[in-house]
Amino acid sequence: MARRCELSGKDVMSGNNVSHANNKTRRRFLPNLCNVSLISDTLGETFKLRISAHALRSVEHRGGLDAYLMKASDAGLSEKALQIKASIKRQQAEAAAA
Repeated sequence: MARRCELSGKDVMSGNNVSHANNKTRRRFLPNLCNVSLISDTLGETFKLRISAHALRSVEHRGGLDAYLMKASDAGLSEKALQIKASIKRQQAEAAAA
């Protein structure tokens, strides 16, 4: 399983441990990933996603999963998130047409 946020695309970063003697050794900075269940208001379904704590705060700030996905660009989203976004768009289009 990739260490990558499904919504924001936040990924593993690399850098250096720097000792007091200024010796540098490589290290990895892992994202703070959480397994969460988010509810889509439009679809009325719950989706299990592995997202970063930062993305979870952003979802809450924007007013839910639907609002976050509608505003997010497709480049950073995972395949699962893109499928959810497409089904939300389809459902909203049907609601607007009716």
